[in-house]
Amino acid sequence: MELFIQTALGFPFAFFLILLALVAVYWLLAGLRVIRVSCFDHDSLRDDHLASTLISLGFAGVPASFALSALIVTATPIAFALSLVLQWLPLGLLRLPLGFLAIWAAFALASSPSVAACHGLARRFHHSRRASPRWLLGETVVVRQASDSEGRCQATLENDPDVSVTLHGKGASCNAGERRVLVKHVAQQDVYRAVPAEEYLDAHARLRKLHLLPRHDI
Repeated sequence: MELFIQTALGFPFAFFLILLALVAVYWLLAGLRVIRVSCFDHDSLRDDHLASTLISLGFAGVPASFALSALIVTATPIAFALSLVLQWLPLGLLRLPLGFLAIWAAFALASSPSVAACHGLARRFHHSRRASPRWLLGETVVVRQASDSEGRCQATLENDPDVSVTLHGKGASCNAGERRVLVKHVAQQDVYRAVPAEEYLDAHARLRKLHLLPRHDI
């Protein structure tokens, strides 16, 4: 029992206890409607490094706050197991650097299951009464009709065809059957800017080569 207590209160697991406390306070305030669930989401992925990173990890279609919470909650038991091993071993001065390595490993191991959980709940967020258009950024859509004279076209989410969005681009017009990725929401017109899925993936591939994004599939 003493080993478990020392592990829970020592580094690196204490870091996760702090994160869990912040997550609990955040969702308490969100439940009381003191803050918005979508307070970490923005209208564009261009300068939103948090959302862009989460989407590169596979978190799309859910609020950034929920994605982060899922990642932290999933990583916590993994971190405890790793911390327990570190606490048991006589590491000496190596405990600190290995503690940081354990934090990274916990998040890395938690990434896939937390992404899967978010994908399973994405439809509920799409159809929620409090749904925000920002939550759809990073989602892939399928164009259902070619652009009209004003450059607008209708599209549906690839993984949830019941959700329809309006695209309005500044560049080339959309073609029926084309796959595009939502990158910006224009609130005044309630339309989305979208880029061809191939271009979006190519851009992320180039960023990975420059080591500007984690090496995860979208």
